[in-house]
Amino acid sequence: QRWVNFSLMMFLRGKLGRYPPWPGKIVSPPKDLKKPRGKKCFFVKFFGTEDHAWIKVEQLKPYHPHKEDMVKINKGKRFQQAVDAVEEYLKKAKGKESAHASDDKNKTDKGRKAPAKPMKIIEEDDEDAFKGGSSDKPASSMEPISKRLKIIEEDTGSTSIQAADSTAVNGSITPTDKRIGFLGLGLMGSGIVSNLLKMGHVVTVWNRTAEKCDLFIQEGARLGRTPAEVVSMCDITFSCVSDPKAARDLVLGPSGVLQGIRPGKCYVEMSTVDPETITELSQVITSRGGRFLEAPVSGSQQLSNDGMLVIVAAGDRSVYEDCSSCFQAMGKTSFFLGEAGNAARMMLVLNMVQGSFMATIAEGLTLAQATGQSQQTFLDILCQGQMASTFVDQKCQNILQGNFKPDYYLKHIQKDLRLAISMGDSVNHPTPMAAAANEVYKRAKALDQSDNDMSAVYRAYIH
Repeated sequence: QRWVNFSLMMFLRGKLGRYPPWPGKIVSPPKDLKKPRGKKCFFVKFFGTEDHAWIKVEQLKPYHPHKEDMVKINKGKRFQQAVDAVEEYLKKAKGKESAHASDDKNKTDKGRKAPAKPMKIIEEDDEDAFKGGSSDKPASSMEPISKRLKIIEEDTGSTSIQAADSTAVNGSITPTDKRIGFLGLGLMGSGIVSNLLKMGHVVTVWNRTAEKCDLFIQEGARLGRTPAEVVSMCDITFSCVSDPKAARDLVLGPSGVLQGIRPGKCYVEMSTVDPETITELSQVITSRGGRFLEAPVSGSQQLSNDGMLVIVAAGDRSVYEDCSSCFQAMGKTSFFLGEAGNAARMMLVLNMVQGSFMATIAEGLTLAQATGQSQQTFLDILCQGQMASTFVDQKCQNILQGNFKPDYYLKHIQKDLRLAISMGDSVNHPTPMAAAANEVYKRAKALDQSDNDMSAVYRAYIH
């Protein structure tokens, strides 16, 4: 067993406003875990999750004085489970203290001197408490800094790199010593950069709207004045923009990426675009001696914030391996699919399915209402059946609440459907379901829903 002083804290995840307050416990970091440079911070393990990370001092608040206010702010189920885990942990800790106090008294009664100020004791970090459960025996100690990887070779020849414990945002990630650049701070890019910084990466950022960079500069990022400057300053530069035109302009335009490319520089395109765009970008980057990887992501703003994206990569395998710590920071798993263009093809298929499914859910909700059925009951039944998922539950609840705050822009899922249909045409493969869904999204766009969440496709059925 080990003896440590501990404090329970309610921490605030940054000044960026994307993370809710979350309860955690200050613990001793692994011996070989580097503390972030220039920051006064503590190593915190978060209740209700398997996550742990360095948190700056000004982002920490005492648990008990702030508990009531924080519970009022955050009504989420996971947050309540985390608070329940804290209370269970405190209850067990109090029981241990009482037991040790009793032991000390017995020792004193036998003539042995008891300590003047008994220390709080943790036999080992209680992993079950942090997962929201309980255990009568101490769990294993914290994993070492070198996060274990498992490589999964599939029949298709693809490769997956993921954490052995399936944890994405994990304080045991060893950040690469390569300088990281990031271009594009939209819904997805913002969460990705936040997690890269949180895990100790050195990041230089650029965004077309420069004001968006300010929040990240406060969090420790560096500022690049142009895409070319970011690429010239960094070893690996990621980009995440809205569509093929934006991706091309970023690389080929004035002061663009291509002007900063030198032999050995790495460029990672994370935007969801068509395979033709990827082929073009790959060719121009490698023609300058650069190394190219495409790595579009499957997920949403929330999953990006949580570091739970799925990364689908293709291109230069050595760049994929160099990006290992970055992919671990931003996602729960990543796949390597071979030559450049394959990731774009796979991502368009995935988003085609997701977009079509979302339109079908909206159609079902409106048909239920039109036939006199309760939409809430429809959702309750749906979530008890084989199609139950977090996606279905969250999107339907948002629709019923009239909450269409973007988690994935409607205009972007329509763009993905359009590109998927075009890809089908290029290989003479029919996509009638996607084509029908695409028309519904186009109607939603005509109703001024482009900048709302994809679930706002619902409004195409009620207007």
